[in-house]
Amino acid sequence: MHRRTFIISAAATAALAAISRKGYSVSGPARLVTGKNKDYRELVRQTIARLGGMPAFVKPGAVVVIKPNIGWDRTPEQGADTHPVIVTTLIELALEAGASTVKVFDRTCNEARMCYVNSGIGPAVEAISDKRVKIFHVEDRHFVNTRITAGKNLNEWPIHKEVLEADCYINVPVAKHHGLSDLTLGLKNNMGVIGGNRGLIHMSLGQKLADLATVIPTKLTVIDATRMLLRHGPQGGRIEDVHVADTLVASTDPVAADAFATTLFGIRPDSIESTARAYELGLGEMDVAKMDIIRLQ
Repeated sequence: MHRRTFIISAAATAALAAISRKGYSVSGPARLVTGKNKDYRELVRQTIARLGGMPAFVKPGAVVVIKPNIGWDRTPEQGADTHPVIVTTLIELALEAGASTVKVFDRTCNEARMCYVNSGIGPAVEAISDKRVKIFHVEDRHFVNTRITAGKNLNEWPIHKEVLEADCYINVPVAKHHGLSDLTLGLKNNMGVIGGNRGLIHMSLGQKLADLATVIPTKLTVIDATRMLLRHGPQGGRIEDVHVADTLVASTDPVAADAFATTLFGIRPDSIESTARAYELGLGEMDVAKMDIIRLQ
């Protein structure tokens, strides 16, 4: 086993052992920031600032992985992928905080080159023109078999080595409908950093996503709800299925981020299986009433 993978698995197990299996029970409420602004660059900057600023997550010299949803051959207006401005602004903030390297990638569902180009993320990231920023396609050799000792349904799965070895992993999903899981948010977006036969993950999907979250070291979840795909997800395609909400949700608590974003669709957080199962594993807060929510003016 890769040494860093073992360290992460051991750390996750130790952390979970200290948390009650009856639910999330750490000191202090989950902190979450949400806001609305048509200027997406400013929205990201204000949101991260209210969470303590990017230096709270990215230290000088850090290797950062920013993981958007680039899974579909769709344009930004169609709402199937993370908006490119959200991605590039997070990259800018990481560089300003002193990151030595910022890596951007996704294991796509449609053809990778077309997804990267038509989502707008590939050209936008390349336009930054900074040698510290790297965007690349996923290859099988990038995955490392990882023990999931705290998992209830998975005990091992290949995970992208760049995520396991990063100093800071930032999960940047787009908020949208999903035909199987009702919604796809942060926990579901982690499927873009795993290898193997992902079709097998879709059986007992919610529990398996929660199991994976015990070994995927997410420091920050930033949910793009600027264009919410309300129907025919996850791929979408029809502009009339997209609600322009101009909204962002961010938290250091991955369960809280998903739970709050679920309410934007008028859905109870505990009705999303991955959220409920992750809460049961002690990975975060599911009750919105117990969160410390900062709303941008």
